[in-house]
Amino acid sequence: MAKYKLKTHKGTQKRIGVSGSGKLMRTKGAKSHLRRRRSKRSKGLYDEMLTVSSADARRIRKLIPYGV
Repeated sequence: MAKYKLKTHKGTQKRIGVSGSGKLMRTKGAKSHLRRRRSKRSKGLYDEMLTVSSADARRIRKLIPYGV
């Protein structure tokens, strides 16, 4: 008897990536809107990928069961 397929949460799939070592990676919010007034340094900090906290990782893995 075959198990049913789990559905991927598409909003999470677009926002969260999986690194080569299997860590969940995310970007910061407030990245695209009202950026003109911010300094060059603070704008550059938005571009880096951050690891998802371990408290949220288990919940997010359920939303993207097959990885990204």
